[in-house]
Amino acid sequence: MSRGIRIRSSPFVAALGVLALLLGGCASSGPDLMPLDREIEVERFMGDWYVLAFIPIDLPFFSEAEAHDAVENYRLNEEGGIDVTYTFLDGGFDGEPTTMRQRARVFDEVRGTEWRVQIFWPFESAYLIAWLDDAYERAIVGVPSRSNVWLLSRTPDVTEAELGGLTDRVAELGYDPALLKRVPHRNVGNPSD
Repeated sequence: MSRGIRIRSSPFVAALGVLALLLGGCASSGPDLMPLDREIEVERFMGDWYVLAFIPIDLPFFSEAEAHDAVENYRLNEEGGIDVTYTFLDGGFDGEPTTMRQRARVFDEVRGTEWRVQIFWPFESAYLIAWLDDAYERAIVGVPSRSNVWLLSRTPDVTEAELGGLTDRVAELGYDPALLKRVPHRNVGNPSD
């Protein structure tokens, strides 16, 4: 049985959430991460994206740090927004299934590479498509502060050279690649298999 994200509603937890969002801006001493500086086809970006590696979100009320088989799904909804469903197994391949449902909207309607994602109302956070290959098979998504980044692929099975190329791009975007954590996917040549 899949468990949804449970956000405890109390003033203390709300304050923690706001504090985490504010402190996220302190993660980088350089300029903010910028979204990709070219127009993308948002409709083509929709669908499943496997999380290959990340600098994870790791908060008291939500953590993806021990995610296995992590998949982001994006779907355009009837209201013109984007439904985001993030699923993973928490703690291992036999871990508890976790599902996080979010709402997103395209913030930069010209390029389509800057979104706002609402994890819980009324808070939104910037979601930047910082790199995307021409075939829409690999992507790097981050946040302005560089506190988090996700390396995405349409398939979970990538070569070490492909993952190395994405890691190099993450470094070019100003992230410390030593902070990246690989996300294990079942049956695809994980280092721990």
